[in-house]
Amino acid sequence: MLADYHIHCKYSDDSEEKPEKIIKIAIDKSINEICFTDHVDYGIKLDKEVFEKMSENEKRSWKEKTGRIDLNVDYSNYFEEIQELKKEYRDKITIKQGLEFGMQTHTVEDFQKLFDSYKSKLDFIILSCHQIEDKEFWTKEFQKGKMPDEYNTEYYEEIYKVVSQYSNYSILGHLDHIQRYNEMIHPFEKSREIITKILKKVIEDNKGIEVNTSSFRYGLKDLTPERNILKLYHELGGKIITIGSDAHKAEDVGTYIPYIQEELKKIGFNYICTFEKMEPVFHKL
Repeated sequence: MLADYHIHCKYSDDSEEKPEKIIKIAIDKSINEICFTDHVDYGIKLDKEVFEKMSENEKRSWKEKTGRIDLNVDYSNYFEEIQELKKEYRDKITIKQGLEFGMQTHTVEDFQKLFDSYKSKLDFIILSCHQIEDKEFWTKEFQKGKMPDEYNTEYYEEIYKVVSQYSNYSILGHLDHIQRYNEMIHPFEKSREIITKILKKVIEDNKGIEVNTSSFRYGLKDLTPERNILKLYHELGGKIITIGSDAHKAEDVGTYIPYIQEELKKIGFNYICTFEKMEPVFHKL
């Protein structure tokens, strides 16, 4: 079973790829199932409907605050297009509908409203942390003026606070995402305690984690999340796990998935998961 459960297309602000091109390449690569998971990041991005109702002064103020104006998924067109493609390609590949929630503690309520509005259409939700206090990791704004121990701890604490407040998700995306932006790999042992708390909460709530193969594109020294985290999750009894390329270009869909399946077997996992209407489906490795 080859399934890619982390894919972005033109409905994410950081991709221009057409969904149909992604589907065709996935079929060419003999992938059995894919799930589109385009970005929603409240706090730094706006819903289309909100943006269209803003005055010019409000738009200027928003741009001064964030440095740019980026929009979240155009939900109605997103779900409509995926639904049409599901029908067109139903005999060649299974296509699921998802979203990636880039959550922060102060945006939990916004995401709950969003989920309530579209839950009938959703198969899968990735819960990720891309910024804290609306400060981005990739620009180093969040890390500015802090020592690595401080900002790495704050990152995991934010995730723990979010999963303690919110449970309408499927898996945690790229759990050690902050490692991508560290100057040097931050030692696992320094974060073991808070990561353990996160994973115990995830397991308690019958949620899961993913292995994100973008680690290869970014030239990281370990998997995402790193093998220590995967081993800890397994030792704690975690069973729900997905694999996703985090592709923003069609050519990256499905990359390294067979390799990751073998690595998961080495750790002791017996299954990978896909999702149907927010419920995990287990497939033997």
